Amino acid sequence: MYKKSMCFVLLLSSSFAMAGDEAMPSVQEMWKIIQQQQAEIQALKAKAKVNEEKIEATGEMVEANIKEEGSTHQGSGKSHFGGYGELHYNNLDNKTAGGSDKDEIDFHRFVLFFSHDFTESIRFVSELEVEHVISAGDEAGGVELEQAYIDFDISDGLTAQGGLFLVPVGIINETHEPPSFYGVERNPVEKNILPSTWWEAGAGIHGNTDIGLSYAMYAHSGLKVSAAKNYAIRKGRQKVSEADASDLAYTGRIKWTGVPGLELAITGQYQTDITQSIASENGGSAWLWEAHVDLQKGPFALKALYAHWNLDGSGPESVGADVQKGFYIEPAVKIASQWGVFIRYNQWDNQAGNSLDSEYQQYNYGVNYWPHEDVVVKMDWQDQSTPDGKSELDGFNLGIGYQF
Repeated sequence: MYKKSMCFVLLLSSSFAMAGDEAMPSVQEMWKIIQQQQAEIQALKAKAKVNEEKIEATGEMVEANIKEEGSTHQGSGKSHFGGYGELHYNNLDNKTAGGSDKDEIDFHRFVLFFSHDFTESIRFVSELEVEHVISAGDEAGGVELEQAYIDFDISDGLTAQGGLFLVPVGIINETHEPPSFYGVERNPVEKNILPSTWWEAGAGIHGNTDIGLSYAMYAHSGLKVSAAKNYAIRKGRQKVSEADASDLAYTGRIKWTGVPGLELAITGQYQTDITQSIASENGGSAWLWEAHVDLQKGPFALKALYAHWNLDGSGPESVGADVQKGFYIEPAVKIASQWGVFIRYNQWDNQAGNSLDSEYQQYNYGVNYWPHEDVVVKMDWQDQSTPDGKSELDGFNLGIGYQF
């Protein structure tokens, strides 16, 4: 160290000598300066080490305090965040005399998922949605809580669930993120007959077996249809907002996925009185049956679904709403890794119990483009055939959607 320092002093002395006639410090003075600088450097290093230890200790204290306080967002377990959204443009001409066209652009849905794993066997799941951007005054939008439930794993293949959940029925009711289905709008059969998106509050169990068979059984809040709305199923959703719980509903589903790419399922639901025992509605019990197949085989896909309601009571029977049913079939093919085309035939009738012309038919055909597996751009053409006097909207739809 001494030799290196002396060399540095001699070199520095030479530099001063070449700089001119100005006074130059002696070798002894330069050596004192170097020793003083080395002492200052050592002092700074020691101080930095002390500060680092203090910061680390403070972090440990903060973490300990968070756990002791039981913070909901930084406590034990793991929290998860996700969401999806979709923007739609509809350009539809009304073929019915005097009917209004639909030329509209709408950010239809903005959804956020929040979940938390309290332990490996206890989980919380929620879904919060904003529809049509604005929820205020006379605006068309709304803010909706579609899921808020807790799962309790009883065993490897059995889970108990309680809270606000999506009813286990159909193909898209539980899985309806835009990249997961063809077409800009959700299909009208699962909208008007099932009716998606459909959530209720209650409790039940769900589970699976080693042979690809899964099951779900729930007791939950029910629908409340009315004569003023022709006992239409979709109009009967209470959305668990101060919902009338005079008559509960009971839903069970069996699903088989024992072959890769194939899903077969059947759902049944019973409600003791679908009008919630309002005497003036002349309603009664109701049964729903739904069955579907969802097949993915290489680039080819096929979805088909049938749903059927039977409503008791003289009220629904008087307007033909004692039978409400519909089906659709949708073949599709991926023509490249990022492109897919489809065609879908939809048929539904919310007053199929009479001989009146009340049946709707609709063709959709179009293309999906996935620039990323979680982002989709869509276009489809729509061709409707509707009952006399009802709006018949034909034209095209554009959309963009995402999930994360």
